[in-house]
Amino acid sequence: MKHLTLTSLLTGLLSLSATAAPNIIYILLDDAGYGDFSCYGQKKFSTPNIDQLAAEGMKFTNHYAGSTVCAPTRSVLMTGLHTGHTPSRGNKAIKPVGQFPIPAETFTIAEALKKQGYATAAFGKWGLGFPGSEGEPLHQGFDRFYGYNCQRNAHTYYPTWLYDDDKKITLDGETYSHDLIMEQTLDWITLHHDKPFFAYLPITIPHAALHVPEEYAAPFRKQFPQFEDKVGNYAGPSIKNPAAMFAGMMVKLDEDTGRLMDLLKSLKIDDNTIVMFSSDNGPHQEGGHMPDFFNSSGGLRGHKRALYEGGIKTAMIARWPGKIKAGSSTDHISAHWDVFPTLCEVAEAPIPEGLDGISFLPTLTGGEQPTHDYLYWEFHEQGGKRALRFGENGNWKAVQLGLNKKGKNAPIEIYNLSKDPKEQKNVAAKHKELVEEVTRHFDDAHTENEFFKFAWERK
Repeated sequence: MKHLTLTSLLTGLLSLSATAAPNIIYILLDDAGYGDFSCYGQKKFSTPNIDQLAAEGMKFTNHYAGSTVCAPTRSVLMTGLHTGHTPSRGNKAIKPVGQFPIPAETFTIAEALKKQGYATAAFGKWGLGFPGSEGEPLHQGFDRFYGYNCQRNAHTYYPTWLYDDDKKITLDGETYSHDLIMEQTLDWITLHHDKPFFAYLPITIPHAALHVPEEYAAPFRKQFPQFEDKVGNYAGPSIKNPAAMFAGMMVKLDEDTGRLMDLLKSLKIDDNTIVMFSSDNGPHQEGGHMPDFFNSSGGLRGHKRALYEGGIKTAMIARWPGKIKAGSSTDHISAHWDVFPTLCEVAEAPIPEGLDGISFLPTLTGGEQPTHDYLYWEFHEQGGKRALRFGENGNWKAVQLGLNKKGKNAPIEIYNLSKDPKEQKNVAAKHKELVEEVTRHFDDAHTENEFFKFAWERK
């Protein structure tokens, strides 16, 4: 038997110390649908680097967005609370710049990780508090921020200004913002790679407008010539052939995902970094985008702003070499509010009490996984709506529309997802007991919020 020297003991301890706290990268796309990646069935373009993430990690087939639009999903992610409890429950604009700020007392995942010794940064679109408010990222646990504070400014990829930390910087209106955001991301990771870091990347692709440098769109103009006379208008410069532009955006996104992964390897932190990849809601229909042409919802019913599966079911990939089995997949039912407790467990940080989320780390690492009694969503636009996934094995889905007009007496639709994943057959009339169960869960899940109220709450 070999005897351990003091040097070898110290080397071993240092090695253990170096790998004890994994780096965390969470990539959140903007309006990418469940079917917008070739590893999830996309046929009209390919995403080889994202596919590689899935091949080297775990693909989720029952993961859900926090909401069906931008700001509340980000609030859910930051707080670990679903939309019945999280502070920001809709895209509430603040003039002249920004959105409704999450309160100062909000405890975010960035704050939890920062307390654990992590360097923290966000690059992309914030949407949870106007500049100078208690909700801006530097007041919510992030050491560094670069990108769009305001969601409205993020409607163009050629803005005349962005935020660098808390400073507004002027741009020429001709520079592709995604490139700036990615360069800042890569630079920050390079600078902080020698200690644990949390990099949150709420990047803007593929939200409208459908902007991408022409070199990425050009190959698809040949592939989709039937749309060359179709014009897309949203914000900033109008575009021609939105199909080519959208596909080019996704290729650009995939290319930069590959650049990020190459950087982790070159810095020799690849094995000690968990990378998660998801989207904030289902595919949009704006700026000329044709989600049905691309099957962006993956054959599911609905798009962005719907609480049917196509509006809230999202891709989710997690990669962590040596911890997550390569090429694995899971049908565990989970949602964005589970990310907070999961990352706490990854970082060995205390999980705050009162979260709606349940850590899915056991699913990632082969342990025994606790499950939800139900998943809940509420949305205050388009007449007011709620949804629930519930029941044994999570097979049942409930959707209630028209809350603002009909109140709690609005009809509740019931779908059996195990037999009807596209939510085509409403079986509520045959399952009165399920309607009663859903009503109880709706009452349990919802707390009133003075800034985001259904119309029936004001009566």
